[in-house]
Formats: sequence, C-alpha cells, structure tokens
Amino acid sequence: MAPSSDADDPNDVALSNPPTEDTTATKKQSLNCSTGILTSPSSSYSIVTLTLQPPLLPTLPFELIAEILSKLPVKSLMQFQCVCKSWKSLISDPKFAKKHLRMSTKHHHLISTFANSALDYPLTSLFTDVTATAMQLEYPLTKQYRHCFDPIVSSCHGILCIAIDYVSVVLWNPSISKFTRLPSLDKSLYCYGFSFGYDHSSDTYKVVACGIVINGNVKKPVKVHTLGTNSWRTIQDFPSGFICEDSSGKFVCGTITWLGEKISTSSWHIISLDLEKESYLEIVQPDYGGVTLTSLRIGVLRDCLCIFSRSRSDTFTGIWLMKEYGNKESWIKLFRVPDIRDLGYYPSVCALYVSEDDQVLLEIDSQDSDYSQDDSELLDIQSKLVVYNSRDGTFEDLNIQNTNGVTGTQVYHESLISPCF
Repeated sequence: MAPSSDADDPNDVALSNPPTEDTTATKKQSLNCSTGILTSPSSSYSIVTLTLQPPLLPTLPFELIAEILSKLPVKSLMQFQCVCKSWKSLISDPKFAKKHLRMSTKHHHLISTFANSALDYPLTSLFTDVTATAMQLEYPLTKQYRHCFDPIVSSCHGILCIAIDYVSVVLWNPSISKFTRLPSLDKSLYCYGFSFGYDHSSDTYKVVACGIVINGNVKKPVKVHTLGTNSWRTIQDFPSGFICEDSSGKFVCGTITWLGEKISTSSWHIISLDLEKESYLEIVQPDYGGVTLTSLRIGVLRDCLCIFSRSRSDTFTGIWLMKEYGNKESWIKLFRVPDIRDLGYYPSVCALYVSEDDQVLLEIDSQDSDYSQDDSELLDIQSKLVVYNSRDGTFEDLNIQNTNGVTGTQVYHESLISPCF
C-alpha cells in the first residue's frame, strides 16, 4: 500500500495555514462585501451566518429631479405628487408650472365639447390612428347656470376660455381639473365676444371682452379683466368703422387679433390689440394675386398668425403664414388644400394644427348643398374634421363630427398653469 502524502492528512492541511491577525482581518473585511453563509476552511471552525443591508440607491440632485419631471406629461405629474412632500411642493409650485410649460412642448390635445360633456384626444393619436380613443372629461359647467351651448372661444397655455351667455366666461384647465368663473358684465346694452391671452411684460393673463353691435349701436366698447383682480376695466373702444367677423379674437404673439370688416367698403381687415400697450394696429394682409375672395378666416399655426383664403373660382383653400408678426414681408403661402368632396355652399376651411411631418388637422364648415333660399328653416351647417397629408395630398376622415353647431373643437397645450389666481 502506497504511503500517504502530506497533502492527504487533513490535520496537516489545517495547520499549514494557521489563522493570523492579518488573515482574520481579511476575512472580516470580505464579510462587508458579500451576503449569505460563510464556512471556515476547517471543520473545526464554526459556521458564520451574515445578514447584510441592501446597498443604498444613489440619490439625484433635486435640481436634476426637477429637470426630469418638467418634461413629463401632466397626468404623470399629478400622480407623482403622492411620492413625497418635496415632489408635491415642487409640482404645485407656479414657478415649476412655467418651467414645465416651456419644456413640455409636444403635449397637445384636441378637445371636442358637447352640450353636457367634453371628449379629449391626444393630437399625436389623431395623426397616427384615425380611430383614436377619446377620454371623457369632467365638464366644469353645470346646467344650473347654463342657458345655451357655451363655446370654447380660445385657449392659452393650457387654459380654455368658455363664453357664458355672451356676458361672462369660465376659465378651465382640463389637464389639472381646475376652473374659475369671472364676474358677469352688464348685458343691458351689449353682448360680448371674449378672447383670452398672456401679457408677457407684466406676466399676467387677460380676458378681453369686445362689444357686439346690436340694435344699430355702432359703438364697440372693449373691457379687460386681468386675472388676479376682481373687476373689469374699460379700455379704448374697438376702432370705429369696423365690425368683427368673429367677435372672439385669436391670441398670437402677445396680441388679440380679429378678422374685421370695414363698414364703408365691406372689405376684410385684420385688427390686433397689443396686450401690453392695450393699443390697436391693423395688420397688412398678403398679396392674394388680384382675385376676389369669397371666404377668409384667421387662425394660429406654429405660434404664427395665419389666414385661410378662398376665391370664387378656387377649388382649394390657401393657407398663409406670417412668420414675423406685424411684418408684411414675412407672409408665405404654406399650403394649398384641395377640395376633397362637394362641400356645399360657401365652404370654409380652417387648419387647427400642423404636425412636424406636415400633416394638417382641418376643420371644414359648409352649408347643406340641398339648401334653398326659399327654405324658412335655418341653414344646416355641417362641420367635419379631417387630416390632410400635405406631402402626398391624401385625406383621412376622423370620427369626430359637429352637427348643427352644437359642439365645438379647440386645440390646447396641456399644462400645470392654474386659472385660479
């Protein structure tokens, strides 16, 4: 039988590396970096069981957290208020709301309002899926102080301005479910058309009420309510000799801009009110090429004033864009939208939004082609929403339709800005 080697003797193995102070320290150090059960090399050593705390997660600077949160959708931020007190305080801070408004530039929605409800669609879903699912919103207006259909007349920074019976407005931010109603105006002499915008010079929001000509009264008073105050104040009357085609103006580049008609010539003019100076200016229109226009509307696309024009012989609508507000040389013809069907009498096309890849959300209004002047009934005004792809000239119908003017549509940018000042 062969003799045993030194390596076969377990006692020799144990004694060949006796524990020292250094090796013991090394073993203790290894315990701080591992988890589980540690068994000594020798059976004479006891089993040591160690339970360690999980490593702490790295913490981000609060400024970086604010930067990340400022780019998220409002719906997520409303949920994140429950994370901790510091997040709740941050998200509810008006300064953070302004930062979020600047950083979150792509969260646009289309709202469609009905008699007692409102449906909300993310704009991106409308351009990618014509069967996009709407979200039912809790409408802020109740029947107890509503007398008729209340149109959304304008939007600014996520706040929608809803006209109430021509004498008051409700300001509503559907993203955060907050609204406020302003004091009513005296309607003994005038009805009013309302507009809403932001004055960057004073960092305030203003509602503008323009008197509607009734009973032959040609004076058109204009009143302004600055959010944070509790009253209306009167400013200079609307320029004499003009009437508004649409008493609700468009907010663009720090102004409220109306399409008006000069009484003496029955020609269209564009009048703007500077919200900072509270003074009026006429905007020079583009050169339409000497044609006689039968339809003209104004709107806002890509934060610029735009015009939708149509002449008697046209089978298309021209969309003009003023790249620099007030500069007549900056007018460009952005698109020509061809007719896609029999639009009936006096069709009117308005672009509500243009995507980055040049898809255009259109609202098309027209009178019923079966209408006869002998009819005693009111005109049947049909309104339809379609998506026009300007790159390949194709159209897609959307399953959102207004019937007889009982619903309204508006594009708005979701925000944390509160209407309750």
